[in-house]
Amino acid sequence: MDPFLPCLPALLLGLAPADPSPPAPKSPTARPRARDLGITFGGQTGPLDAITDVPGVEVGHTTLHAGEGAHAVRTGVSAVLPRGRARIAEPLFAATYNLNGNGEMTGTHWVNESGLLTGPIMLTTTQSVGVVRDAVVRWGAQRGLAWELGLPVTAETYDGLLNDVNAFPIQTTHALRAIDGAHGGPVAEGNVGGGTGMTCHGFKCGIGTASRRLEEAHGGYTLGVLVQANYGLRRLLTVDGAPVGREISDLQPCYAGPAAPASVPDMRPCVERPKTVPERLNRDQGSILVLVATDAPLLPHQLARLARRVPLALGKMGSIGGDSSGDLFLAFSTQPTQAPQGLRVARVESLDNGALDPLFEATVQATQEAILNALLAAETMTGNNGVRVFALPADRLVESVRRHAGP
Repeated sequence: MDPFLPCLPALLLGLAPADPSPPAPKSPTARPRARDLGITFGGQTGPLDAITDVPGVEVGHTTLHAGEGAHAVRTGVSAVLPRGRARIAEPLFAATYNLNGNGEMTGTHWVNESGLLTGPIMLTTTQSVGVVRDAVVRWGAQRGLAWELGLPVTAETYDGLLNDVNAFPIQTTHALRAIDGAHGGPVAEGNVGGGTGMTCHGFKCGIGTASRRLEEAHGGYTLGVLVQANYGLRRLLTVDGAPVGREISDLQPCYAGPAAPASVPDMRPCVERPKTVPERLNRDQGSILVLVATDAPLLPHQLARLARRVPLALGKMGSIGGDSSGDLFLAFSTQPTQAPQGLRVARVESLDNGALDPLFEATVQATQEAILNALLAAETMTGNNGVRVFALPADRLVESVRRHAGP
């Protein structure tokens, strides 16, 4: 078991002074979050430091963890409901952006054409996009919402290192359960839902979330981010300017079974405590999904600008948006969009473009923190064919960040 530090204030760790954000309630995990360790990336959080700090947003997960050795299942489905179940068919302004398009996010042609998003955003594994997408349509049809939910947004990252993807374990009921189980409040992170079998920067990873609350002088708006992180090379991992990946070069993926997996034939056995990176894992082949939510009154073209700021956070964390990486982002605003009943003209608000900079900064800050929260919440996992991916050790992370902190 990897050692982890207790919750220590930033000053005790010798990092940057603590910011004015209140301590966030614990997510449903015993592991520390970034702020527990004094790593804040700047800015003030909402009370939960989660995407659910944006009023109305709900999140649900279905996690599948079954079997050992060959054909082990380590996967799941996550559902993000921008307006919650009660208003699931009410459209809201949205836009998408991709840093590198080697991935799938269904329904985005209509989102970008109309500027509107309706229904849940579903996150899952690559081979299950179809069944999860169809489950949303079924969920809508059962409730008289077949038209409104006919082009659902379903996105994927690939968990084939730890999960037997070709067993196709995800069924319609799993997606329905994620939608029906969505709720506000603290969000489970790490090895849950669509993030169950994901890895990033050579460590176990998964679902992560964070939020920012703007100062009243900037409108007092809330912005939240949720990621399904499955990207990046170990040597490039950077946290708050510290070269964490280079300094924690051991704990490389290994196998605990009788032989290396056929997909990574040069992987070393875990008994050797390998420090070398298998050739296949020394390329940026992963992906990341980033959802940005805000209650700021933004129009679709402004939300597109927000989504285009996500890569700035990824670059700070050490992503290069590799050729086979699917780096897909969606931003939405929860402001009302519909005309009053019987009328054809909706009156909506639009924040002045000159006032967007604080939201740009909040996006970059919250995305970095959400990725680190995904890393910290995830626990070491042994999955398909005995492949083992280790958790990021919090004590060594803090030691690296502290060593490289400015005066």
